[in-house]
Order: sequence, then C-alpha cells, then structure tokens
Amino acid sequence: MTPSDGYLLDNQQSEAGTRFDALSALFDPTTFRHIEDLGIGLGWRCWEVGAGGTSVISWLAKKVGPTGKVVATDIDTSWAASAARPPIEVRTHDVGAEEPPGEGFDLVHARLVLVHVPDRERALRSMVNALRPGGRLLIEDADPALQPLLCPDEYGPEQELANRLRRGFRTLLAERGADLSYGRRLPRLLREAGLRRVEADAYFPVASPACSALEAATVRQIRERLVAAGLATDEEIDRHLSHVATGTMDLATAPMISAWGRKEA
Repeated sequence: MTPSDGYLLDNQQSEAGTRFDALSALFDPTTFRHIEDLGIGLGWRCWEVGAGGTSVISWLAKKVGPTGKVVATDIDTSWAASAARPPIEVRTHDVGAEEPPGEGFDLVHARLVLVHVPDRERALRSMVNALRPGGRLLIEDADPALQPLLCPDEYGPEQELANRLRRGFRTLLAERGADLSYGRRLPRLLREAGLRRVEADAYFPVASPACSALEAATVRQIRERLVAAGLATDEEIDRHLSHVATGTMDLATAPMISAWGRKEA
C-alpha cells in the first residue's frame, strides 16, 4: 500500500459505519469468546489495535472496570473517538510504523488489521513487545485466498457475478499490499515470535443478513475503484447490489482465523 493509493476501505466514507456494524454482528461473539477464554478480568490493561468502531473497546471497558485500562489505537480514530472516556483512551497510531503506545499490557488484540499493514512483521513484533510477561496476544485476520468466494454455492448468473466482483475486490486489495493468505500463517508467526501455548481456530459465516449488509457497504465503498480499474461496470455493480438487496443470496465472508498465545513469564 502506498500513500497515494490509500487504504481501500476508508473510514471517512459514509459506508464505514455500516461496515463496522456488520463486522460487529458477524465477529464480535467469536472475539468475545476468545478473550473470555484468555481470562480477562478487572484491572486488566488492554491494547486494542486498529479499533475501528466502538463495539470491542466498549465491551473491554466493561470487563476491565474502572481499575483497568483500554488503549484503543487506529490510523483514523474518527469512529472510535466517541467512546473516549475512562477507562478508554483513544490514540491516533500506526502499528506498522510507530512504537507501541505503552507496555506491560495484559492483553493485546487486533482484528482484521494486519492483513492490511505493509510492515506486518514490525507490527506483530511491536504487539508482542508491548505485553507484560505472561500477557496474552489475540490476532484475528482474514484469509481470502483460503475461501475466495462470496457465493460458495455458485448455481446461477447472480452468484457468478457476485464471485467475479469479489475477485475484483481481492485484486484491489493485493495491489495495495494486502496479504490475502496471511491468516493461515498466524499460528506459526506467533510461535516464531516466542509466544507459548499458541492455538488457533477459524470461522466464516454463510447466509447471515450481516453478510449482505457488509457486502453492500463494501461494494459501495470500492465502486469507483472497481470501475476505474476495469474490473466491473456501473451496470454490473447496480445489478449486483440489487441482487444483494433481495436477501435471497447465500453470501459468505473470507474465513477469519483467530490465533492466540502467551508471552513467556
């Protein structure tokens, strides 16, 4: 990703809020289950990397209570800023280029972040370094190459068009430096970073209303880029959005792979 290209899914666009809501509906239960299993409790110090919206940081704040702390960082904090009250602190920060916003964290969490970061190695090292001895790291990221289809059941022209537009989306992501097979490497990368008790699992929803909401918002955000790159026409995009709006298409996401481990005490 170069500065001139910018982040493909810009938080400044109006559809970003719809995307955050859909992602929360799809993935918050999985994220919260993993964090609960890692033992979160009162007084914990947490760093939420690439916070985006407010759902995760608000949930973390309830778990750590007034004696804890949640540091929420992103390169664009416009959506997270509304949650900036104790114990939540919101900071503008680039995890791939800047030092951590502190150290001694009990938990560091990033969801759907590193796949987009050009210097993923530095970002991961930064998160590990920010942990206290015995602290927990939870990284959750997509692997679009593992399951590349928007419609796994491609039985008609509507599904064929949907999958073609999804290929265009992956092309735009790759051109901006996204690693479309990053998720599957997370367990190995966490072990190589020195973490212990590393485990992982994967989840991708199919035929959820939130999948349709996410797809419509995403396509509207990248519409101009798809057309400019010759990957789709305006007519095809309008047709696809009309199909999605019927609510009868069984849409899926790329698998989200969650990997977690502990820093050696």
